[in-house]
Amino acid sequence: MRFACLGSGSQGNGLLVEAGETRILLDCGFTLREAEARLARLGLHPDQLDAILVTHEHDDHAGGVGRLAARHGISVYLTYGTRRALESVLLPQLDLHLIDSHTSFAVGDIEIHPFPVPHDAREPIQFVFTDGAVRVGVLTDTGTVTPHIRDMLNGCHALVLECNHDPEMLAQGPYPPSLKRRVAGRYGHLANPAAAELLASLDTGRLQHLIAAHLSQTNNTPDLARGALADALSCDPAWIAVADQALGFDWREAR
Repeated sequence: MRFACLGSGSQGNGLLVEAGETRILLDCGFTLREAEARLARLGLHPDQLDAILVTHEHDDHAGGVGRLAARHGISVYLTYGTRRALESVLLPQLDLHLIDSHTSFAVGDIEIHPFPVPHDAREPIQFVFTDGAVRVGVLTDTGTVTPHIRDMLNGCHALVLECNHDPEMLAQGPYPPSLKRRVAGRYGHLANPAAAELLASLDTGRLQHLIAAHLSQTNNTPDLARGALADALSCDPAWIAVADQALGFDWREAR
């Protein structure tokens, strides 16, 4: 399997997963033109996508889904709660598939395992992708880590993990108090120490790729995120990649 990122952060998110002849886009928080350009940078045309999966309705994850799917005839998979939250913006001609947050399903060569997460959205989920041999786990947009999240992410060969903020930077930063409480709250975003604690609790014996994702440009830095995760793994911080808002990251292969 291989995976790549169109961009990661509060200004737009999109992650590609490919196995065999199947290509899936997880979220699209970009305009149609921007999404097409970012896909082209990674060597893909939207017509090559088999599906778009939506984690939740927030604009930085779902804002571009409808237009990209409608323009290129791509099937969209989302929970009932997310569909209800997006009802006013989803175009009637879209090929929508409702999924359950605890029920696995397949798109082509990729088996998909959704799982629910605590976030301030209607029915938010994250995913583990597998081709039967390799597991790629994705966790962003969660305020806390549940036992079920730990179970789902155990034993992954690649992991894209939210490191949204450094608690001290958030506390001393420019956000208004209400937004600080939201970001740091149970249904907000994962801080560096919480991501590191989760990582330390997982079976990482097969881990080949670790990507810090959804970093706040105001309340975090790549060095702080890398440092927290490196301490949890007792590894060189340089081994850990960071998903960039502007460039995402290029294709990585897990075997």
